Amino acid sequence: MKWITREHPKIDRIACPWLIKRFIDHEAEIIYVPFDQVIAKAEELGAIPFDIPGVEFTHYKDLCTFDYFVSKYQIKDPAIHTLAVIVRGADTDRHDLAAQSSGLWAISAGLAFNYQNDHQLLEKGMMLYDALYSWAKHLQKEKHTQNPVEHLLVDVFHKFLHQKSTGRKVPAWARELKEMIQDQIDTNITLKGLSKDLDIHPAYLSREFSKYFDNLSFGEYIRKLRIQKAVELLQSTTYSLTEIAYLTGFSDQSHFTRIFKAQVGQNPSAYKKSLEKGKEDTKG
Repeated sequence: MKWITREHPKIDRIACPWLIKRFIDHEAEIIYVPFDQVIAKAEELGAIPFDIPGVEFTHYKDLCTFDYFVSKYQIKDPAIHTLAVIVRGADTDRHDLAAQSSGLWAISAGLAFNYQNDHQLLEKGMMLYDALYSWAKHLQKEKHTQNPVEHLLVDVFHKFLHQKSTGRKVPAWARELKEMIQDQIDTNITLKGLSKDLDIHPAYLSREFSKYFDNLSFGEYIRKLRIQKAVELLQSTTYSLTEIAYLTGFSDQSHFTRIFKAQVGQNPSAYKKSLEKGKEDTKG
């Protein structure tokens, strides 16, 4: 399906194509033309116009075009509804609606200044909204104090040291630590950084860690959880393998593929195909 809007996009005309491609029409073609050509070109190309006055997909009262797409296609994802408020605030200069709206406007304006080609701008904007969606979906409760996960790990480990010095049993810190790692597995958790903050030798911390985490080293345990998350994303989303590698904290797709195959027994592309075949067999 073809979608057409006016050239030189910033907020709605980047956010809406992202929403279309990710949740409505994965094969969508986005066309940018001068404002006075949108309607004529839409008729000529058989495209659906959006984000201009007088068409269906546009602003209504205080709501922007992104809001209309969400309503029209009945998108229920809570993260999308969080994004909708941010986009609305940025697109209508109502930065009081969400703390992130002014930042979205600033980054979008900067991208538009740096990229004069609309489709290059859209490509960069897709990455921007993928990141914002991941934040809305998985990271809204995360705070940034240096590395937030390491900061939390330090706090928990200090509790453990205090418990040990007062003669209390240990298991509570391990349970709390597992929950925090599970919640923020896609961040850059490092044993070296943790040992430096605690002023404890990494070898000692590594040895203690394995006692409470399935007899796995720190790195093995993190990789195990990341692959578990990757399997969940493969089963429940339409993200590409490159996107899933990014969302699960792997540095590149080849590393992700190697670790996935070692733990699951087949590479992620084969696993994805087996899921699709299973769905087809179920329909049959």
